[in-house]
Amino acid sequence: MKYLTKKLQRFLTSEDGPTAVEYAVMLALIIIVCLTAISSIGSKASTQFTNVANSIGT
Repeated sequence: MKYLTKKLQRFLTSEDGPTAVEYAVMLALIIIVCLTAISSIGSKASTQFTNVANSIGT
């Protein structure tokens, strides 16, 4: 447990801390963009499947 505490303390006081925060922000932005793209593609695919199903059914 002491090892983990020392490692966390070293991480928080080191100069690499801001870099880690920057990477976390970039990762969050990438995830948001991916989720938005997937949602958009899913909506368009759903519309296409509905159109195909309606055309086959009639």
